[in-house]
Amino acid sequence: MRDFRELKVWEKSHRMTLACYQITNHFPKHELFGLASQIRRCSSSIPANIAEGCGRMGNSEFHRFLQIACGSANELEYHFLLARDLGYMDDGAYESSQKELLDMKRMLVAFTRKVGSERKN
Repeated sequence: MRDFRELKVWEKSHRMTLACYQITNHFPKHELFGLASQIRRCSSSIPANIAEGCGRMGNSEFHRFLQIACGSANELEYHFLLARDLGYMDDGAYESSQKELLDMKRMLVAFTRKVGSERKN
């Protein structure tokens, strides 16, 4: 069992979730249960799945939860694009959010591959 708080990828994904809550605070009220909720749910799913995977026994289960986190990161990437195209995020907020997300995704994919290779040994 691992302590998820010690993982840099968890820390970065947690910071991304906090940023998503700040971003969606400025969305129109009619999006509270729509796009704002989707962004909050998929962003929080990333560190939550990393944390849950850390509590599982064995690298195979951990790897599976990391793959789920990767899927949520891709979902978040689309939701940012949709928010920008709907005019809920200006280009500056979109670009900085995308940059942070892509950095986090690179870390997450590399970590997922590392854990995946360890489960085969």
